[in-house]
Order: sequence, then C-alpha cells, then structure tokens
Amino acid sequence: MDFEGFFRAELDKLRNEGNYRVFANLERHRGDFPKATRRAEGGEHKVTVWCSNDYLGMGQHPTVIDAMHGALDQCGAGAGGTRNISGTNVYHVELERELADLHDKEAALLFTSGYVSNWAGLGTLGAKIPGCVILSDALNHASMIEGMRHSRAEKKIWKHNSPEDLDRKLSEIEPGRPKIVAFESVYSMDGDVAPIAEICDVAEKHGAMTYLDEVHAVGMYGPRGGGVAEREGLMHRLTLIEGTLGKAFGVVGGYVAGSAALCDFIRSFSSGFIFTTALPPHVAAGARASIAHLKESRVEREGQKAAVAKVRKRLDQMGIPHIPNPSHIIPVMVGDPVKCKWLSDILLENYGVYIQPINYPTVPKGTERLRITPSPLHTDADIDHLCRALNDLWSQCALARQVA
Repeated sequence: MDFEGFFRAELDKLRNEGNYRVFANLERHRGDFPKATRRAEGGEHKVTVWCSNDYLGMGQHPTVIDAMHGALDQCGAGAGGTRNISGTNVYHVELERELADLHDKEAALLFTSGYVSNWAGLGTLGAKIPGCVILSDALNHASMIEGMRHSRAEKKIWKHNSPEDLDRKLSEIEPGRPKIVAFESVYSMDGDVAPIAEICDVAEKHGAMTYLDEVHAVGMYGPRGGGVAEREGLMHRLTLIEGTLGKAFGVVGGYVAGSAALCDFIRSFSSGFIFTTALPPHVAAGARASIAHLKESRVEREGQKAAVAKVRKRLDQMGIPHIPNPSHIIPVMVGDPVKCKWLSDILLENYGVYIQPINYPTVPKGTERLRITPSPLHTDADIDHLCRALNDLWSQCALARQVA
C-alpha cells in the first residue's frame, strides 16, 4: 500500500470539503487577554480572540499565576510519576478536596484532562459494573462516547434533552439491571442546557445512576461556580459530576466528584488513571487557586454574562443568525464549511478578529458555525469591532461568489 499517497489523498479530501483544520499560531500575553499576537508567514499581527474556552480569563488572573509560580519554585516542574508511584503531591490532595467541596461531594479524583476523565470514568463504570447499560444523550461529547465504547457495555441513545424518550428507553430494560444515565449540562456547540431535574426524576424512577458532564458550566454558573446543578440546587441528586480545569478555571486537567467509594472505585480500576503521569504540582496549585477565587467572586461571571447579552443584542439588531440559548455560548450559523472558513479567514486577516470555524465532525454537516464566547475582559470597543466586522461580511449577500 502507498501509505503516504493515502494520507495525502485523505487530507486533500478534507481540504476540498472545507473541513481541513488550520491552527492559528497565537502568543497569549499575560494581563492582555483577550488580545494575542498571531504569528504567520506575513509577520506578526495583534488579534482579539473570540473563541477561547478560557471563558472568564482566569488563565491570566494574578491569583492563579502567583499560585503556580509559588508551587513551581517550591516543587519544581513535574510530578515525577503516576499518582500511585511517587506522583501524588500535596497540591493534588488539596485540589481534590477543593473540588469535592465545590460539588458538595465526599470526594473528587483528578485526571490529566476533561477528555480523559470522561473516557476513564464512563469506561471504568461501564466495564466493571456487571450487566451495566449506559443511556447516552444523543449529543454527548466524543470523550463520553469513547468511554462508553471502551467499556463495551450495552449502550442506548436517547433523544437530546428528552426526559420522555429517556423514560421510554429505561422502561425497555429489565428491572434491577444496573443503569447509568449519562448527559451534559451545557452542550458546547448549540449552548443549550439540559433539564437536569426532569432527567433525575426519570433516572430515580428506574433506579439508575446519573453521570453529569459539567465541563462547560463549572466556574460559570451557581453561586460558587459549581455549575448548572449547583445553580438549580440539584448536586445532591447526581451520582457523579465530571468537570474540567481547562475552561472557566483557566488551567488544565479534568476530574470526577462523587461519593468516597465511587471515586476510590474509579481510582482503583481505571487504567486512564493508574498508568498516566500526574498533573504537575504547579498546575494543581493554579487550578485550586482559581476554584477558590471563583467560589468567592461573582465579578467574573457577572461581567461575562453582561458581555454575552451585549453581543447577542447587537447580532439581533444586525439580523445575523445565531442560536438562541440560555448559556454563554453564541453559535453564529453559517451552514456551509467553505463559507464558514472564508468568513473566519477574512475576519482574521482583515479585521484582527479570531473565531475558529466549527465544522464536521464537531458538528453535523450543514450546521457549520462560528462559535463566539464573550468574556468579561472583552471591552465595549471589542464588541463593537466584532459586530461591525460580522455585519460588513454578512452584508455582502453573495457569499458563494465571494468565496469563488
């Protein structure tokens, strides 16, 4: 087989479809978020980032950076091993306590990313609970799907955010069989929010565990940033809550929180935990500082909410289509991969506005979009520039001709 020829042909196919992904080479500057320097063949250019998952700018917060510097000076760079073999540091232990407190759970367990925590959490539970059936929301994240696939447990898919369909699917399973209902709180591409209370009602009716992914909600919602479940007073009804440290908390890593026995079970049987090097201590220290700060401060959440409202209002005034939702995510719908990339490229090259095009397989074909995530650090001038730029391009009515 001509392996290199095969690789090139498949990549060319992606390019022709408009689905080939290009990295924007950015240099973030401490204290200047959401501004960054873009490095390209034509030189360096200042840009404003409008698609970051550092939703609150906590990756730039002095409290977080100071905590990381302190731990780096104290402990050095790496953890030195897996959590089981020399890699557990005081900062890991303190961070897990902070996370358990955030979600009002007995315990929490750290992973190297949110992807890994989903893969390991669902993979371990599905594999080790005898006869387990996992019921998955139709729009669950790829990491959750991979975890279920890895577990080899039976899987049933229920209609997105439909407690009624979940009830039907659960009713088809023989009583007494172990069941896990897996879903998200905020769905990252459409920005819609799950009816958590209704889903818990159905799960409890059928004696099922509940597994809630709050990665796009932790830090963002609730009086202490515990997520949508905290905001709605429902954390006690969730068997396991999974989250990330790499979005609103501004660092990196993932975790699960639940009962002491549940977390210990995953710790003891998950290959994704046992056989990987622990997070560097300074990363754990920075994450802990970020969580502790957001438990006390609402300034960042309130500023972010205000920025989202301003952008939505301006887009509505200009007639630019975006999905209405109750979250912080603003999907501007384009519906064509080539046009979507063209818009992104022109915004970046001509306006200094960076919004990555979102295309297949992240979203279904025909639903390509620009996913905008306003932060509390975007100024009114930034918002005005973004919306004027989008309006300039949207008003060029024959986009297809422009692309050609």
